[in-house]
Amino acid sequence: MKHTLLFFVFILGIASCQSTKPAEIKEDEPFTVWTWMTARRDMPDSAYQTRFKQLEASGVDAVLINTGTDPKELERLAALATEAGLEVHAWMFTMNRPGDTVALKHPEWYAVSREGKSCFDTRPYVDYYQWMCPTREASRSHVLSLVEGLAKVPGVASVHLDYIRYSDVFLPIGLLPKYDLIQNEELPEFDFCYCDVCLGEFEKIHHKNPLAMEHPELDIEWRQFRLNQVKAVVDDAYEIAHAHDKVLTAAVFPYPEMAANMVRQRWDKWNVDKVLPMIYHNFYNEELDWIAFATRQGVTDLSAKETELHTGLYLPSIAPEELLKAITYARDQGARGVALFDANALSDQHLQVLQQFKTSIQ
Repeated sequence: MKHTLLFFVFILGIASCQSTKPAEIKEDEPFTVWTWMTARRDMPDSAYQTRFKQLEASGVDAVLINTGTDPKELERLAALATEAGLEVHAWMFTMNRPGDTVALKHPEWYAVSREGKSCFDTRPYVDYYQWMCPTREASRSHVLSLVEGLAKVPGVASVHLDYIRYSDVFLPIGLLPKYDLIQNEELPEFDFCYCDVCLGEFEKIHHKNPLAMEHPELDIEWRQFRLNQVKAVVDDAYEIAHAHDKVLTAAVFPYPEMAANMVRQRWDKWNVDKVLPMIYHNFYNEELDWIAFATRQGVTDLSAKETELHTGLYLPSIAPEELLKAITYARDQGARGVALFDANALSDQHLQVLQQFKTSIQ
């Protein structure tokens, strides 16, 4: 145990020296450790109770649970997690709704690419990409009804929006070889949404049709229009969550400028209580210290708002001996917590590091 503690102090010292601590950070602010997890219907209550107790004992504070927007399943798991001392957040797929049985009855709800293909039957990149249009009233109303269903569940702290964006215009550079792609420009098959409703609403405002432009992907007003459509969904979800005494949280791309360029997601403009940017350094072929850079960028962009930033970390790319350094990079640059993807990737060694970290800051 003595050697373990000495190793922990040594690594903490290294991590602290390698990052620059902003003067405005308050050492007494609570620092939250979250983890994402997907519900399994074949997993009994007793197994969940054991897992939740293990997470809480190791320093995890909050669980983001994906139940496929099933309020009854969420209520069951929320009670078990709360009993174990964990805060519960209702994690939902928002504009990407793979296998949504209600939406699949309405092909017109789905986003359409610049080459005229709908996500209803032509999915970009992977089969589970079934993106819905954020502009069309019926698809928006459906998504917001799911938000409300989760917001009504007792024992839940927030509704957590994931995939609250368009499909990726650009993939993270580290993922391109997996799909044998080169993306040096906005390719038409990955540029959304060009459905009749989006085109019509844009034309009402700006008196031009993107499809009549030689390069619609370069038109600033057309880009802003789509940023605004995502923001409108978020802002409506914020009102719904708060009406049920919940807060709104969201998983987002690393920092606002990058997110706007890659997925039409300008999250520093949203009405949202907490953002969990997925600062997955290996997706971008970056080194571990990129966590510090991207965290600081997001914190700076949120400086005029009360929105909290909690850095998302991708555990498969972070060995247990690197986890403390990654957390320290985030904390020293102003993050109010870290969110770990995902609970299944949390090894016993990761949990030991978490426990030591939480003990050190108490």
